[in-house]
Amino acid sequence: MREYPPPEAIRTLYTPAAIAARVGELAHAIANDYAGRSPILVAILKGSFVFASDLARALPLPLRIEFLGVRSYGSGTVSTGAVQITQDLTHPIENQDILIVEDIVDTGLTLAYILGLIQARGARSVRVCALLDKPSRRRVEVPVDYVGFSVGDAFVVGYGLDCAEQYRNLPALCELLQVPDSP
Repeated sequence: MREYPPPEAIRTLYTPAAIAARVGELAHAIANDYAGRSPILVAILKGSFVFASDLARALPLPLRIEFLGVRSYGSGTVSTGAVQITQDLTHPIENQDILIVEDIVDTGLTLAYILGLIQARGARSVRVCALLDKPSRRRVEVPVDYVGFSVGDAFVVGYGLDCAEQYRNLPALCELLQVPDSP
């Protein structure tokens, strides 16, 4: 039985069953849009790794998987606004169809940076699939082609999402009710 976080610290937003059902729906839509093509799924680390894994297994398409590590939060709870690449792609993406898989689109700053990077590397097409969309916090308009769930201004953890590197292993998407202060 899980002992952390304490029950008073979180509120479940989406159960594992609800997440699995939504991932299946997203995979169906993506498969229809990419029929006859072999996209490269670019999972944005670290937050999207659980979602990207489930999505990749649900997609009935030939695909390649790449990882791009970026950081804009550091160890805090507020984005610094500066995006840092922590792990780059391992293969060229020129003339390829790219599906960026993000955990959450919040301000849009990180995604705008990633989109610019991918486009500068000569991708044929780029689409975005985000597990969570938080449009109320958007500072830069970015395209999000596939959205798992829209959320309000909650601090969400679990299913790969973290708070200062904690809670990624929770099986549900949960609102963290007691968010620690940023350093």
